[in-house]
Amino acid sequence: MLIDLQGQWEAAIDDGVPRPFAVPGTLDESGIGYPDVVREAKVKTADDDGSALVQGAGGTDTDGNAAAAWATRFTRRFTYEGPAVFSRSVDADGRIEPGDRVFLEIERARCLSLRVNGEAVAHTAVGGRDPGAGGTLSTPHVFEVTGLLGRTPGRADRIELIGDNSYPGLPYAGIIRSSAATDETQTNWNGLLGYVRLRTEPAAFVAAVRAYPKGDRLRVEVDVDAAEACAAARIRLTSPALKRQAEREVELEEGRRTVVFDRLPLRDDAARWDEGEGNLHELTVTLETAVRKTTTPNTAAPEPQSTPEPQSPPRPQSSKTIRFGIRDFGADAHGRLAINGRAFLLRGEANCAVFPETGHAPMDVPSWRRILETYRSYGVNVMRFHSWCPPDAAFEAADGMGMMMQPELSHWDYKEAFEGAESYAYYAAELEAVILALANHPSFVMLTLGNELACNETGHARMDALLARARALDTTRLYANGSNVHYGHIGCDAASDFYTAAKYHDGWLRATGSPMAGPLNGRYANAANDYAGTMAVLRASSVQPVFGFEVGQYEVLPDFGEIDAFHGVTDPANYRIIRDRVRAAGLDGERWRRRVEATGELALLCYREEVEAVMRTPSMSGLSLLGLQDFPGQGTALVGMLNAHLEPKPYDFARPERFRAFFRDRLPLALLPRYTYESGDVLAATVKVANYGRTPVGGPVRIELRGGGVRIADALPPVHCPAGALTDVGELRLPLAGVAADMPLRLDLTVSVGDAANTYPIWVYPRETADAGTGAAGAGSPYVHETRRFDAEARAVLAAGGTVYLSPPSTAEALPHSIQCQFSTDFWSVGTFPAQSGAMGQLIDAAHPLFRRFPTETHTNWQWWPMARRRAVVLPGDPEAFGSIVTELDSYAFLRPMTQLMECRCGGGRLLFSAFGLQDLAEYPEARALQAAIRAHLADRSFAPRAEVSPDAVAALVA
Repeated sequence: MLIDLQGQWEAAIDDGVPRPFAVPGTLDESGIGYPDVVREAKVKTADDDGSALVQGAGGTDTDGNAAAAWATRFTRRFTYEGPAVFSRSVDADGRIEPGDRVFLEIERARCLSLRVNGEAVAHTAVGGRDPGAGGTLSTPHVFEVTGLLGRTPGRADRIELIGDNSYPGLPYAGIIRSSAATDETQTNWNGLLGYVRLRTEPAAFVAAVRAYPKGDRLRVEVDVDAAEACAAARIRLTSPALKRQAEREVELEEGRRTVVFDRLPLRDDAARWDEGEGNLHELTVTLETAVRKTTTPNTAAPEPQSTPEPQSPPRPQSSKTIRFGIRDFGADAHGRLAINGRAFLLRGEANCAVFPETGHAPMDVPSWRRILETYRSYGVNVMRFHSWCPPDAAFEAADGMGMMMQPELSHWDYKEAFEGAESYAYYAAELEAVILALANHPSFVMLTLGNELACNETGHARMDALLARARALDTTRLYANGSNVHYGHIGCDAASDFYTAAKYHDGWLRATGSPMAGPLNGRYANAANDYAGTMAVLRASSVQPVFGFEVGQYEVLPDFGEIDAFHGVTDPANYRIIRDRVRAAGLDGERWRRRVEATGELALLCYREEVEAVMRTPSMSGLSLLGLQDFPGQGTALVGMLNAHLEPKPYDFARPERFRAFFRDRLPLALLPRYTYESGDVLAATVKVANYGRTPVGGPVRIELRGGGVRIADALPPVHCPAGALTDVGELRLPLAGVAADMPLRLDLTVSVGDAANTYPIWVYPRETADAGTGAAGAGSPYVHETRRFDAEARAVLAAGGTVYLSPPSTAEALPHSIQCQFSTDFWSVGTFPAQSGAMGQLIDAAHPLFRRFPTETHTNWQWWPMARRRAVVLPGDPEAFGSIVTELDSYAFLRPMTQLMECRCGGGRLLFSAFGLQDLAEYPEARALQAAIRAHLADRSFAPRAEVSPDAVAALVA
């Protein structure tokens, strides 16, 4: 029987004043605590050598460079760290029968202890194992209170639960950095969540049932808890998934005992649990125990000793029904992750426990079903829980959906993981508790010991011991010593079942990282990049499954419309600070919306390249993103297609179907060496089909190049692409003779086979000579003075009413007030990674007449790769006032007004200024095409700048 204790309690913090407290809930939700104080970070922009400074004070640094300030995370409306006493009176009269055993259960809390009528009560062992003095952050708290309630008739009992979110005696640093407790996301709440109840049981009862499928057999572990010894007991197992019922006679000792039923045959037609298929089965365990009868003494002729009669036949005493899924999860012969023997593509997302309204995770199944359905709408099939473990409701929802789950211990210690005795003891207890608590969830497929852990030899030896312990408890999951351990620098751990990291030693397993390193920004734009080189080195020493860690992290400028959605325990002070600075800069409204859209489109483009690069690497098992949802902390890392409330941002780039178009299990891949061509070239590329669905893909490979009145079609011979493999299906060759001979074209290349299709942007330009420009008057056109320096001759041309094309080298020396840009948006945030410039991609005036000869969208796309990586000059005012055509966007930490291409009236003439240094990019067809478009624009009547800029202001931009 369950006795619900939800409702009105009292809470007292360090001031000792009792206040009303709603259970379930937290101190924050009941308005108990103190004002939250969040420091404002001040970040100096990166110097040319990549160095940067995170400052603690405002204003400027000693060099006079401006430093930006903003709150680094949401604030809590109420905050408190330390012990809090949650108390209430309980009247147990008439609700607890004589002989009942009674347990107090709290589904989720912090470090928790109990007093009943002032008497301390210890945690009940879980599976016979001590959960530690305060329990764990990741599993329910259970206290046996048998005999402590209702001892005095007519008097209520006082229950006091002491929750402590300062974690005395526990590894505070590792816990407080983790997503389980950090104020950066979930908040370090204190309270009682989920069910808070009394549970009554008979003297002997089924305490837990764990079902472990393996192939066509089932292992079942039954924990029986007995208050006293019982010589005759029977345990019976029934399930429609079993070929036959199983039972066993056992002798129970006082305490808890685990009875194992091994190799129980499963029915051949019992449905298997799989990706996207939440097939579940029920298993009921019944415990029957004997009732001991005693002889009533004969008072007339007493016997020396009363002898009990033999025990009666066993009778039903306790039963428990669970649900489980039949599935196998592991690695195939090629070192790929496999479910039910089939290799699949891990399409993961890192959930960092961002719940801004409550400050904690929901505890109910419907809420979790909505959360997981949202992620699945973007193509996610595996949820990684970054340094935390969600409640049972999350796994129950995932079970029914066929969503795979990877929880982690509440552990983020990047220096001394497991080295301290308290750290090792606590995480050993948490590991065992999590594995036992989640045993029946088929969705629970992997677990790591924490996020980005690092330690010495002692810590690593303890990691190995913990992994061995995990396998001893449960062999149906995979375990690893951490996610991105030592940031990948020491490579794979031999004791781990899989490897997930950003790097393998110095080799990349994702496309970018701070300070804007990695293949996406470092290699010429193409659709052929993969991680085969890194994987070849890795495979020389390991056959573990490998998947990318925290892939993406492409910043998107914030949508301030979300501010009005905050009604709960957190306050978006950081968003308001950024919004107010945007308003002060005159960038709000539609101007800001265009900037958000441009960064979001570029981020989406970069995420696609991340995914397809992994799909082109057959030895990799997939990738785990970071992230689809905005992260409110760590410098305000707004990297998501989804906002902090887990809602798609109100922009086209955030529509789930656009992300799902490439984040999927099967996709044709054209391994394009480049995206840009010239008329007369041959567009040639190897074509492969990544098929990680359940069935083969087959048929002819259809190829079409279309756009601007052009249609070129071709087909490759019919192919058979088996499931779980990357198949080479041939090479496409499309001659571009006569295409874009006079005017450039933006085309779409579509490759399809069966019902799977993929489309790539292609740009074709008229063939141009590699004219670098001489710097002499008249270069490119008799009416244009083309120069690399704004010297006296350039001023004289302007004073005479002439036209100047100012194109200095794109260097820090030639452009002293400039920053180095990159193709992608900023990585995560400059607050966390200050050794990057903060550049956020381009906002392009696509309607400008210049772009009639250089097709473009308003955001950076692949044809801008060489130019996007050049420098941007910092202007003394609004880029629009300077006639900016290509505006470089900036992190909201700085909001510097910048341009890469601008035109203006100047000194009596007309001037076009480029920070691209196109004369030095002549090897790229797109750079030659842009140079030709600029020169044609300068010679055209459409060159009529509206902005007026003084010669001195222009001179200040260049050396």
